[in-house]
Parts: sequence; C-alpha cells; structure tokens
Amino acid sequence: MKKTFLFLLFATVAIIFAACGGNTQNTGSTAMSDEALLDSVQRRTFQYFWDGAEPVSGMARERLHVDGDYGQYDKNTVTSGGSGFGIMALIAGVDRGYVTREQGLERFERIVTFLEKADSFKGVFPHWWNGETGKVVGFSDKDNGGDLVETSFLFQGLLTLHQYYVNGTDAEKALAARIDKLWRNVDWNWHRNGKPVLYWHWSPEHSWEMNFAIRGYNECLITYVLAACSPTHGIPAEAYTEGWGEGGKIVGPHEVEGYKLNMRYQSISGAGPLFWAHYSFLGLNPNGLKDRYADYFEEMKNYTLLNRAYCIRNPKGYKGYGEDCWGLTASYSVKGYAAHEPFEKHDHGVIAPTAALSSIVYTPEESMKVMRYLYAKGDTLMGPYGFYDAFSETENWYPQRYLAIDQGPIAAMIENHRSGLLWKLFMSHPDVQTGLDKLGYEYKRP
Repeated sequence: MKKTFLFLLFATVAIIFAACGGNTQNTGSTAMSDEALLDSVQRRTFQYFWDGAEPVSGMARERLHVDGDYGQYDKNTVTSGGSGFGIMALIAGVDRGYVTREQGLERFERIVTFLEKADSFKGVFPHWWNGETGKVVGFSDKDNGGDLVETSFLFQGLLTLHQYYVNGTDAEKALAARIDKLWRNVDWNWHRNGKPVLYWHWSPEHSWEMNFAIRGYNECLITYVLAACSPTHGIPAEAYTEGWGEGGKIVGPHEVEGYKLNMRYQSISGAGPLFWAHYSFLGLNPNGLKDRYADYFEEMKNYTLLNRAYCIRNPKGYKGYGEDCWGLTASYSVKGYAAHEPFEKHDHGVIAPTAALSSIVYTPEESMKVMRYLYAKGDTLMGPYGFYDAFSETENWYPQRYLAIDQGPIAAMIENHRSGLLWKLFMSHPDVQTGLDKLGYEYKRP
C-alpha cells in the first residue's frame, strides 16, 4: 500500500511539474499534450517582455544575456521593433491570465508614456534608445535617427494594443487614444524623400546619407502596408507598386528545394532567412491575404518548407539537422550575429528556435516536432525567458543569450496559432483596412 501511494504521489507531481513548465531536463515532452507544451513555451517567452523588460521604460531590452557578459552592449538599451513584438506577446499574456488585466494596463501605460517623451524624428522612432533616459542610441555611425522599418514593427504592436483597449474601461480607452495620437504623428511620407519609394533611415546629422531604399521582398512588407494605412501621412499606392514592387520586378517565379515561390527575394539564394516570413505577419493575417504579387499564406508556407527541406538535405553535414531540428534565420552565431539562410554559403550550422517555432502558423505539425525536440533538451536550450536564441550541435555551442526580435515572434505566433487573437485585433483596425483596400489587397475581415 505504501509503495502504491508513493508511486501515485510521484507520478502526480511529475505531471503537474511538466505542465507548469518547470525544469525541463528529462521532462519527457512527448507525454505532454500539444496545448500544454505550447502554453509552457509561450508563458516562458512572455517573461522576456515582462520580468526581463527594462524597468524604467517598460520596453523590451535589445538583448538579455543570462551569462551576464554584455561586451560592448549596454543592458539598458531598448529596441523599438522588438518592443512592438513584445507588446503583442504581452497582450496575449494578459488575455491568457499570465498577469492581471490591471498589471497589463500599468505596463502598457508605462511604455506609451516613454514613447511620448522619447526621441523621435517627425514621429518616426529610432532603432534603439537608452531605456532610462529616452535618448537615441545609434545602431551604427549614421543610423542615429528615424528608422522607418523598426517603427512599423512597433506600430504593428501598438495598433493591436489600440484595438484591445478601444472598447474597454475608461482608463483603457484613454490609453487607446494616446496610442492613436502617436500613430497619427508618424510622417511616413517624409521617408519617401520626394520619390515613389520609402527609405529606411533618416538622421538629423547625416540626413539621407544611408540611402537605403526599401524594396521587396524581405521583412518590410508591413512598413509599406502601415505607410499606406496612415490617416494623416499616408503614402500613395504608387509608392507600393513602384517602390516595394519595383514596377512589377518583385514577381519572379522560381523553385528552391523543390518548392515554388512567386516573388523575387532580396537574396542571392532565391530565398532568405526565415524571419522574412514572420515579422510582417504577427498582426497582418496571411490567411487569405493576396495582392498582385502573391498569395501570402501559400508563399510563406512554401518559404518555410524549403528552409526545412534544406536542413533535412543538410548538404554541409552539420550535426543535429533533420526533421525535428531545422530553421535558419538571423540570430546569434558562433562568430557573431549572422543572417543564416538555406544556402551553403550562408549556412553556418546554427539553428535558431525562433525560425521553426515562429512558422507554426504555416507548418503546425512540422514546427511542433521541433518544439518537442528542443524542449526535451532541457536546460541546455531552455532558460528563464524561453528557448535561448541559437545553438550549434556541430560546434557544441550553447550560449545562454536572448534577442528581443527573436523571442517576440515565438510568443506572438504561438498565440496566433492557438487563437488568432493578434490577427483579429490588428486586422480589425479601420485604418488597416483602409490601407489594405488602397493597395488592392484581398484579405479576411475579422
């Protein structure tokens, strides 16, 4: 009788421990339901933007190093684009009860208060700030002003938050109104520099010297969509067709790893890193989204599957690559930061969990296999804020480090896979619908 009692006690504790996302070493992830595993990973990743946030601003830190070695980087540097992704992760966490609605509102009020006072340039935010002072931190020598792409990532999150609160309590409605004021203040047209194309950077010291025109296809689709959506400084449809679409040159049907793609990608490999399938679609729902260039769900699904197929083929013979361990994207790398992609020259044997996991909306079964594989590795790959940024089994390289722009899409896309919440909110914004109509999109109205 005593042995039976002890067996039942230990079994019950083990089940509860696994379901709650405790120490993942040897938890036997195959015994967990998909829903329990998804919730465990989403909850931990949410913590990057909750417990791991810079405390004064409430914004997402650019990076967090559990090993404590930040080198040349400042731990208090916060990021605009990563914070946009983080806002979406926080919305989902509030909605799921990871924190209370009151706690969520206080955090969002802190973030918006920071943005109202922080450095901006004609309403356009920089890539980085000091989270304590709100002063711009240069991303590079000439990149110390407005970053239109990172601003669009931030507003994808803010417009989603606007819709979450616009019909709420008086305090929630007041915050939605403050977000709307920030949104209307962005001068997207300024970043055309008088031409039918958007430019990525402007600096008060260096003006347009970086001269980086934004053309497709890469991660910047959301930038053009939001620029067209603006009710105050909206760009004409011509900037989309001539700038992003390059007068139709963006269309270039081809195959990579046996998968058909309709668009030409800004990469010599015919495809690129997987984050190009993620960043624009955290709020912009790819299901049923079509324009003259692509059926975006089918395009991004094939884009994901070819990345997986390359890793399974594994032409460079890296250890660990396979059906349950794939995903090449921009991440930390053995010799610094790199944009890994399904092309031998740009494949360094580094797998980033965000690659496959953020593609779960396109490849649910294939991505769940990767999630189970990573989870079963336990503390080697999983830390306090979810899976670490990247690893290489070939190099026996397992850094305990995180990047906001990689953690955010994991949490957001898991939520979209589970409920579609973030898609429903973003796509319900009337300005978003107006902009998509202007650009000639077919899309699903929530």
